[in-house]
Amino acid sequence: MLAATDSAPALRLLMVDDHQMVLQGIQAMLAHHQSEVQIVGTATTLDEAFSLAQRERPDIVLSDVRLGKDSGLDLCRRLKQADPSVHVVFLTVYDDEQYLYQALRAEASGYILKRVDGAELVAHLRQVSEGEIVIDASLAGRVALSAARLSAGEFWPGAHLGLTQRESEVLSLLVASHSNKAIAARLVVSEDTIKTHIRSLYRKLDVSDRGGAIAVALREGLFA
Repeated sequence: MLAATDSAPALRLLMVDDHQMVLQGIQAMLAHHQSEVQIVGTATTLDEAFSLAQRERPDIVLSDVRLGKDSGLDLCRRLKQADPSVHVVFLTVYDDEQYLYQALRAEASGYILKRVDGAELVAHLRQVSEGEIVIDASLAGRVALSAARLSAGEFWPGAHLGLTQRESEVLSLLVASHSNKAIAARLVVSEDTIKTHIRSLYRKLDVSDRGGAIAVALREGLFA
């Protein structure tokens, strides 16, 4: 892990989280690293974060994956579209490789869990500023295993889009025009469970209804 050198300029950091107390906690954690990291602003919503980023031009935007009603993934895509040079790093409690895959697809430069300490976070941010992609060590092993399975052809349709195996099964039945009740009976689970899976796959596919999900499945050639 690389540490910042005395000659390296302080990184300009914009922090985004929908909980003000979390932002205050991160600020306190970074207070001992002011020569390495300069916090140029904090935001709690997507629109506020984007506006601040346009004005302050940070080197790195540090955001949670979920921002209340907003999505950190949407923020990442919007920021990268406006300025491809900005680095977006996710700092989150979501220890979920599916979120990680979505973050990387959105061109994020890092995915770090909130249990990190101040020195580790600063070192990670410095790595990102030098062009590296940083992934929390606890997720790296699972990512490697997923890559091995993918190369061996052991993955399910839609895995590259972040879908779990069960979500892929549900999507295949949506494509086959089954109702929620029929899908629940087919998979031997409750209808509420199916609704939960459907909401999750809608979010991952960035669609709002059944027709949109089916359109993505057909466009991606997920099911013959």
